[in-house]
Amino acid sequence: MTTEKSSSVVPLLSSALHRIRATPPRIITSPPTQPRRAAVAILIRVVPSPSAPAPAPATENGQLSLSDFFKLDWVNTPGARPEILFLKRESPSPEETVVMQAKAHRGEAHLAFPGGRTEADDEGGMYTALRQTWEEIGIDLAEKDYMCIGQLDDREITTSLGKRLLMILSPFVFLQITSQAAPPDPVSSTTLHWTPLSLLVSPQTPPKWSTVTVDAASRLAPKHSVALKLLVRILVGSMQFPAIIIEPSTSFPPPSHNDTPEVMKLWGLSLGMTLDLMSYMIIPPNETPSYRDTKTTDSRTTTPLSSVMQLPYHTSEFLRMEVVAPSLASVFPRFSYPDVNFWIWVFGKRYREVVRGWEASIRTGGVNDRRINWSGQALSTFYASIRKALVVVIVARALGILFGLAFAGWWIFAT
Repeated sequence: MTTEKSSSVVPLLSSALHRIRATPPRIITSPPTQPRRAAVAILIRVVPSPSAPAPAPATENGQLSLSDFFKLDWVNTPGARPEILFLKRESPSPEETVVMQAKAHRGEAHLAFPGGRTEADDEGGMYTALRQTWEEIGIDLAEKDYMCIGQLDDREITTSLGKRLLMILSPFVFLQITSQAAPPDPVSSTTLHWTPLSLLVSPQTPPKWSTVTVDAASRLAPKHSVALKLLVRILVGSMQFPAIIIEPSTSFPPPSHNDTPEVMKLWGLSLGMTLDLMSYMIIPPNETPSYRDTKTTDSRTTTPLSSVMQLPYHTSEFLRMEVVAPSLASVFPRFSYPDVNFWIWVFGKRYREVVRGWEASIRTGGVNDRRINWSGQALSTFYASIRKALVVVIVARALGILFGLAFAGWWIFAT
């Protein structure tokens, strides 16, 4: 990785973290019928350049403002590398199991963030993120080495096709404000992977997109109904979700020489939260924040991220995911049968209207964006189009099978 590629991400990260701190998150209140909540910690650090002088000692109280942090010499030295922390769990958490419902194929690993379910005695979502991070990976985010930047929008976790709410998830963003911190102590079943942000947002090295294949029957049919699962598998096929291939700079504990190399994929809920973070690195056309560095940022309407924020499967003009929250598309699958995708498009008119309204809101300054649950409306309308498409496809397939059997019977008896 070149020095230019690494250093160019620092001003983008600075803009993103300042915008997250200045933007109130959309808080979703848990309904009385489903009070379950969870929280995760999105941890970012800046690794000093090996050729840079040793960073100066921390201030006496160990605390810096966010603006002061991004003025530090070792943060701005060419070659400084911003990184984000992902986890690989041998045994997925209950939240991951509910959301993903996909087994990693041989040679493939799925990544996540530290976090988990809110307990009854937790003092809010941030306390949950702090507690879960300490319990799982031994990093105390309440220490002076770390700063809580803020919270991203709450996310609704639902059952397949959005029929029932399972819980509300709150993502919190933390920044390591020292060049060195106490080493982590993850549980034995968890591996830490520090990944350069330049592999996710740099125009010189755009993300490497892949897919994760999920059996549609695992999401559409009852868990213990073998016959129905087989029928759904035949009629509907499988689903492919977008995923980014992650190439960490360091892993803890380090892999041994005997370990079989795995392709690490970021997808689903974790990909959605990562893309939410990335979306803050794009400056809206009408916004000129005081912390913005005009020397390192080009036109406000064309940022270095514009060429890499468009997700797979969504190239139409009305689905400009670099303007609308990009994480919206990360939950949308493509089905293995083309006719299923066609009918989803046919029934997706309402969904496209919502996305166009969302885009118009953001392009005009986002005044309505905080008052309207655009993402919730988009997801619900998209899920509705999937349900309608599946009904049409299954009925059409069933009628085709019945017609084929009737024709075969007539042919046999007629001859």
